[in-house]
Amino acid sequence: MTANIAPIVPAEFPQLQALAWNRDAARPIPAEEAFALYERNWRFVDQKRLTQREKLLIRKLADKFGHGILLTTS
Repeated sequence: MTANIAPIVPAEFPQLQALAWNRDAARPIPAEEAFALYERNWRFVDQKRLTQREKLLIRKLADKFGHGILLTTS
């Protein structure tokens, strides 16, 4: 069983911060909400600019909430 993931501060992850443009990026959001933002808005993620830390976060979120899969259209 995968451990719980603490709430995520979008401001700490550049691409997530861009996806969360319409909210306070310094306010933590639930991990499942972060996963949904990535999955729903993947077309706006600049994959070439993902940091290693953010890639690891996405992998952890996909493992926890997507059964290891991030559903995207690109």
